[in-house]
Amino acid sequence: MLFDGWYDLWRILVVGVAAYGGLVLLLRLTGKRTLSKMNAFDLVVTVALGSTLASALLSSEVSLSEGLLAFALLCSLQYVVAYASVRSRRFQDLVKSEPTLLFFRGAFLPAMMVEQRVTEEEVLAAARAQGIAAMSGGRGGCARGPTGRSA
Repeated sequence: MLFDGWYDLWRILVVGVAAYGGLVLLLRLTGKRTLSKMNAFDLVVTVALGSTLASALLSSEVSLSEGLLAFALLCSLQYVVAYASVRSRRFQDLVKSEPTLLFFRGAFLPAMMVEQRVTEEEVLAAARAQGIAAMSGGRGGCARGPTGRSA
C-alpha cells in the first residue's frame, strides 16, 4: 500500500523524536565507549541499538517504553562489560581477543591470515581506511597518505 493513513505517520514522528532523544540521553550517560566499536562487543551493541531504534519506529507492536527499556538494557550491559573489563584482566581476556600481526617487515604473514580468515585485500583496505597509502618493508613499515594521519 502507498498510504494507510495519518496515524502511522504521526506515530513514527512522535516515537522517532522521543526514542532518538532517549537514546541520545542514554548514550551521554553511559559515555563514548558505548559506540566506540573497539571490540566485537562494542560493535554488537552499536548494531543492536540501531535495530532496536528501527523496531521502535516502524513496528506498532513495540511501544516507546519498550524501545527505551531495550536501549537502557543494551547500554547498561555494555557499561557492565566495559567496567568489568577494566577492573579484571581475567574478564578482559574472556571477552576481548588479542590483536594478530598480519603484516610484518614488508610481507604478509599467510599462516596468520588463514588462521584469522583474512585476505590480503581486506588488510590493504583496512590500512587505506586508516590513512596508510602504501605498505612497505621499511623501518616505519607504512607510508601515510596525503593527510599524514596516524593510525
